[in-house]
Amino acid sequence: MLFPTFTFALFFMVVLTVGWLMPGRRAWWKLFMLAASYYFYASWDARFVSLIVVSTVVNQVAAVAIARLGHRTGPLARRPEGADTREGEDHALNEERRRHALRRAVLVLALALNLATLGFFKYAGFFVDSAQSLLRSLGMESGFELLNIILPVGISFFTFQAISYVVDVYRREAEPAKPLDFALYLAFFPQLVAGPIVRVNELVPQLNQPRKLRADFAKGCTLIAAGLFKKMVVATYLAEALVDDVFAFPNRFGSLEVLMGIYGYAVQIYADFSGYTDIAIGVALLMGIQLPLNFDQPYRATTLRDFWRRWHISLSRWLRDYLYIPLGGSRGSELRRDRNLLLTMLLGGLWHGASWTFVIWGAMHGVWLMAERRLGFKVKGVVGWLITFHFVCLTWVFFRADSLEAAGGVLARLFTGGAGSQQLTWVFLTVALGMLATHFVSQKLTDRAVLAVSYLPAAVTGVGMALWLMLIEEFGPEGIAPFIYFQF
Repeated sequence: MLFPTFTFALFFMVVLTVGWLMPGRRAWWKLFMLAASYYFYASWDARFVSLIVVSTVVNQVAAVAIARLGHRTGPLARRPEGADTREGEDHALNEERRRHALRRAVLVLALALNLATLGFFKYAGFFVDSAQSLLRSLGMESGFELLNIILPVGISFFTFQAISYVVDVYRREAEPAKPLDFALYLAFFPQLVAGPIVRVNELVPQLNQPRKLRADFAKGCTLIAAGLFKKMVVATYLAEALVDDVFAFPNRFGSLEVLMGIYGYAVQIYADFSGYTDIAIGVALLMGIQLPLNFDQPYRATTLRDFWRRWHISLSRWLRDYLYIPLGGSRGSELRRDRNLLLTMLLGGLWHGASWTFVIWGAMHGVWLMAERRLGFKVKGVVGWLITFHFVCLTWVFFRADSLEAAGGVLARLFTGGAGSQQLTWVFLTVALGMLATHFVSQKLTDRAVLAVSYLPAAVTGVGMALWLMLIEEFGPEGIAPFIYFQF
């Protein structure tokens, strides 16, 4: 079920209406919202709802076990009757060590199950194919057959949320949620299939708080309107007008058109993914739930480090807190820091997809981030922006290409192309540059626009949304392509 469809609009109107008819009945609201979330996911493939249910049960049991083993009082910590003080202290110390070992074992088991599930569905075919290619290069044949495994939509996102939950409980940064709260946290439909990646302490407390309607209604509608425009008009148009053809048939185009196609994809993926996030946050706000910011004008960054503070913020934060820091972070020598940074970005690239193009993409970002820290880049302003933006665009070539050969073809044509076709138009340039220009709009101006909408009567806002949707339908390209990040 895609956001910008009549089916979703009808589904959401029912969910929103029924949800707001349950004031004060939080338990019933949670049950209804959980059922709606499962229905939303089942509309893609009902078989994989069981995957979310199993993940919910496994991680909840693990979190509760970890929390109970972390308590300093209980059967394991009792001193044997008749034991003297020294013996009691030794016994308590041994039991504390035992508890710690058990907690760690439960955590490792939960992480292993989560990663094994993700690895099977997302990477089994990739590793088998890579092994076969290696054997063929050595003149050998394997008896393995390629696995045709359906990739469940959003598995990376809800698996990462499950991992963050058990790790936060292990670190004593969160308490185990109630079973219903955790089930809804993992399956909440606005951000279920493409994020943002939410932590348990960010969402669960909101499930038990009174909801405010007025300000959230205005901001929610504004975000949904902006997200629909980004996806249905900007992203879809750029893809159909030039980007898809440039990456599919680079030899048909000249150097300038290939360059504009690369720029166009940079804008397209931003409009597509931030558009989805805007809709997700807006939909959640209309139900009284605040999801975290996921994009903050990333193409205005003047360093790559700054870019990752602004792009897919929830993933950047997850990689930092659950991968980079556990690896050692910036502690120790520069060499160890570089190793941790490179590993984090390599795994971040592989998270996006089972392909060597994503590994190269992650490696390029990791090496550049290492260079920025090693050399202490001080270039700011326009020059820093130009360097960062063009490096990011270069790496997008590998992110978008279907294979390393395809990426090489695009880059080769960029430097060797002739006159090419005449597919590049002023409309394409206007749309791409216009969306890029929004990265330099003051946040105060945006906040004032949202505030102005909040003063309008709800009926006027509703009519305005309807007219906006009619304009998008009239002037937007035909058809609705799936969101790019659904494949991750």
